[in-house]
Amino acid sequence: MNIKKLTVSMIRTAAVTIAAALLVFSAAMFLLPAKTVSADVGQPDIPVPALGDVHCASYCVYDKTTGYIVISMNPDDRIYPASMTKIMTCMLSLEYLDTAAKITVNASALADLDADSSLMGVLEGEKVKVSELLYGLMLPSGNDAANALGEGCIEAFFQKYPAGGSAVNKDGVNAQYLLDTLKDTQDHIVSSRKLEAFAVLMNLRADTLGCKGTHFVNACGLPDDNHYTTAYDLALIMAAASENPDFNTLISAPSHVFVATNRHKADAWSYVKNSNYLLYDPWLASKTANGTDSHLSAVIGGKTGTTSQAGKGLTIYTVNENGHELMISICGIPQEYYFYTTMYLASVTAYGNLACWESDPVTRVYGTTGDYKYVNAPASEQPQFDPLINPGDEPDGYDLTQLTPSPTPVPEQNEDGDSGDGNTAGTPLELFVKQNPVISGIIGGFMLLIIVLNIVLWVRINRIKHAAEIKAKKKAGKKKR
Repeated sequence: MNIKKLTVSMIRTAAVTIAAALLVFSAAMFLLPAKTVSADVGQPDIPVPALGDVHCASYCVYDKTTGYIVISMNPDDRIYPASMTKIMTCMLSLEYLDTAAKITVNASALADLDADSSLMGVLEGEKVKVSELLYGLMLPSGNDAANALGEGCIEAFFQKYPAGGSAVNKDGVNAQYLLDTLKDTQDHIVSSRKLEAFAVLMNLRADTLGCKGTHFVNACGLPDDNHYTTAYDLALIMAAASENPDFNTLISAPSHVFVATNRHKADAWSYVKNSNYLLYDPWLASKTANGTDSHLSAVIGGKTGTTSQAGKGLTIYTVNENGHELMISICGIPQEYYFYTTMYLASVTAYGNLACWESDPVTRVYGTTGDYKYVNAPASEQPQFDPLINPGDEPDGYDLTQLTPSPTPVPEQNEDGDSGDGNTAGTPLELFVKQNPVISGIIGGFMLLIIVLNIVLWVRINRIKHAAEIKAKKKAGKKKR
């Protein structure tokens, strides 16, 4: 065989083999993606709207510590409170009722609840613990729970503060006040007018608190032209309610699971969640629109309220880094802006807390919004240091200056750029090899085979060439002879 033709044939074979190997390797690289490819599901840093971009009828940030309004817009304008009414209902229920006692739900408590009513889900004749009704009142915003509690309060009021007796409630009255105001007998009020009587007690408490623009006609907040309040009055009512630790426990609960009753035979017959979304993500209010630290330390909790007539509203309780307690009410968010409700609340909260801090820039509450999160768990699993829910609570072994959580450590990378937790770093080729070891092994073996074949071809070509040279020399020697 001609040496030149053989050499060319071998070179062509090697070239084709190498090209095929490179083609297979390239196809594997592009058609078999590395396992580290994933969607970015992290939460981006979203700034709150500027105050001028908050669409609502009114808002008010009230400093309970000083007794002054920090910032506001139309704080005295009349608005419909919707379910924010239940802040007052909850406060009075905690005063008049034993949370461990049971209330029997009457038909009158379930009457006149329209199809749009938010409900806890209790039934006529159901015997329910007051504590369960309170969670049903504040988390799913049950109108049925509000009415059941209102009726229970009137029965308790007549028992604790009978007409003609010396005992009076916090407003300085006894049952005679109801008899005179409603111009009716006790028996008739208890049998037929308990919710009307409860509204009388609600209005009396509003007057005691200094509310000038408030009038209630029901316990739950159903629309009525004569059922109204203001952003400022709601802040005053929240400030008064926050004096009760049980109230703060209720509004800070992210969820609740209801226990069995005589009508709901199994535990966990309902699971409810808090509709105050700022409770879950208080960091949203940690900075203003331009990134300035608001010095908000904690969102304790609050109450939402929504009807087509009232729009959306929230009233919440927060704590500033300087220790001031701020009550924040935002009312009348139009329906077309419902999706922005939490961000609007976060904006008013951020700017209100910043204004509060600027008036008294002294750190008294250490840490950030992340340090004061409350979970719906058994008492044994709750945070042991809880100074905001339990004022005066002292940390055992804590350094107050070190309460801010440490940054999440960044995993150390080994020499190959691997963090050890499944994440990898390096060139696309390195990623492919690490994430596809079997295919890489096959391709590597194929490439090794090509190299061996080329070495064999090179040796054979050189041997044939050497043999040809010897043969040519011998032939040349014969001709000389």
